[in-house]
Amino acid sequence: MNRSATDVARLTPEEARARFREGLVTPTAGWAAGWAQANLLALPRDRAYDFLLFAQRNPRSCPVLDVTEPGETSASIFGGDLRTDLPAYRVYEDGEQVAEVTDVVSYWRDDLVCFLIGCSFTFEGALLEAGVPVRHIAAGKNVPMYRTDRACRPAGGLSGPLVVSMRPIPAGLVAEAVRVTARYPAVHGAPVHVGDPAALGIADLAKPDFGDPVEILPGETPVFWACGVTPQAAVMTSRPPFAIGHAPGHMALTDARDSAYLIP
Repeated sequence: MNRSATDVARLTPEEARARFREGLVTPTAGWAAGWAQANLLALPRDRAYDFLLFAQRNPRSCPVLDVTEPGETSASIFGGDLRTDLPAYRVYEDGEQVAEVTDVVSYWRDDLVCFLIGCSFTFEGALLEAGVPVRHIAAGKNVPMYRTDRACRPAGGLSGPLVVSMRPIPAGLVAEAVRVTARYPAVHGAPVHVGDPAALGIADLAKPDFGDPVEILPGETPVFWACGVTPQAAVMTSRPPFAIGHAPGHMALTDARDSAYLIP
């Protein structure tokens, strides 16, 4: 890990959030080591129940860690301001992305309910400790993410495809990667697929739908985990009048420890 990566890994969540509040835009893989990261989705109150039901029916991709009251701008696991303290946000109207911004103060509504959803960045420290390489961190890139041909279970007015993140893993370490991540079910848990991307309807790993492509070396196997961008894919499919999400890979740095989501 290079020096700059080491430096950001040593930050506290509060220190990291201060940098984002000042306007720094960066993927957050490897930031604030030891602290859990989360996806963000904010929906008007009249759509919140639909999403809670959607998450309950699709727990691998949408593991809910916290939910705010309408209009609240912080959460029990996030002491910062959810409107300003992520590196980047996406704003949707009728399912169309209308903005990508560094804060959403001007878009904020008092009826918005914020959902913080588990993120696989949370278990990457455990992968590294187990000797499993994480290519996008080593390369200083965002994780590659792909829409699949697997439909989520619909709920209310929400439906859409499963989105997955991919990490190339040396073939001899795939079982270890599965073992390590299975112990973190609240942040997506074990992979949903190992091997041939075509089995998920993914045509070209070099062309992710979100994030950056990463190199797959000889002897490595692509391994796919459910991804917390799935809720935004549901927004794009189902077209609710308004929603706010994080820019994929630009997460909420929470005040919860990674270990809080580790099961024995």
